[in-house]
Amino acid sequence: MLDLAHHPHAQAVLGAALSGSPAHAYLLHGPAGSGKRDVARRFAGELLSRGAKDPDNVKVRADHGSHPDLTWVSPSGAHEMLRRDVDEAVVAAAAHTPFEAPHRIFVLERVDVMNDEAANALLKTLEEPPSYVVLLLLTDRPTQVLPTIASRCQPVRFDPPTTDQLAHTLEMKGIAPDTAQAAARLSLGDGEKALRLALGDGPRLRQAAEEFARAPLNGTVGEKPWRALLDRAKQAGADAKAEIEAQLKEELQFLPKKEHKRRETEFTERARRADRRAATQALDHALQLVGLWYRDLAVLEAQAPELVFHSDRLGTLQQDAGKPKLQQAQELVDDTRSRLVLNVSEELACEALAYRLDAVLASRSPRA
Repeated sequence: MLDLAHHPHAQAVLGAALSGSPAHAYLLHGPAGSGKRDVARRFAGELLSRGAKDPDNVKVRADHGSHPDLTWVSPSGAHEMLRRDVDEAVVAAAAHTPFEAPHRIFVLERVDVMNDEAANALLKTLEEPPSYVVLLLLTDRPTQVLPTIASRCQPVRFDPPTTDQLAHTLEMKGIAPDTAQAAARLSLGDGEKALRLALGDGPRLRQAAEEFARAPLNGTVGEKPWRALLDRAKQAGADAKAEIEAQLKEELQFLPKKEHKRRETEFTERARRADRRAATQALDHALQLVGLWYRDLAVLEAQAPELVFHSDRLGTLQQDAGKPKLQQAQELVDDTRSRLVLNVSEELACEALAYRLDAVLASRSPRA
């Protein structure tokens, strides 16, 4: 069964669904990193494993995203979910009975960016779904979901985790307490960010962000610290792509050969989007950490070390303390993050940011 102790509303709604018959559509909403995606995956695994000879195997495949009756859909447009995202993957697929489970489950991410055409295409499936179809719609911004979509779903609310809850979760995964506490603070309540910071390539991302933030303070911008940020972002994209490719390899073992080409085409596109999305998110997160470094320096100036986000780097922060214009530095970082959303060159934007920070924090003229 699902463990949703920190999400009482989700426990009430989804727990009831597992005890009886699920509704045809749910809208899982809450802040980024509040656990919606993980719960959707586990909820799908519970539904798909009903009546299975080996339910544990079914749940593992659902968790890995390789179950043939579980489809994940994310926006392919730069800033919106398009009709082509739902036409074949959801609308057409929903007309076919499950391959092996009692349900066909479709998880649609970021439905707040679904455009009118995509919503209209999905509407009939929402209004008259086959009995075996379950739709799980995910969003961080429920007020931005089109009313025609939201009104046809049962809402499931997720509350943001506290810093202590996040830190405890990380410690249970073997992360040292100091590192877990810092990752929890730096995530700003986003559970997925906390995990990425503490595990895998996360520590290297933190290190790259710290070196970038400190370069203008130490006069080492000429060493091109932005390159490490871009390398870490590229690695995040490659890791995401590899995960999708591994899911495909596993799923093909359980699918009839006639389905292989279709799924390979779908997964190739998913891998491409996952690569780009993960790289973009990693770079934005790294720049957020840079901004938080300057924010922490300002906090130390205000004699409030207990409010520092980089709580495991207090000694290093104290070495950098005493610099003026920290607010302006934070604004430069925020401006660059906003510009990157407009698809400007990431390398040029980060290089320009480094030299602008150098000019502000070291009282030098910015490079032409």
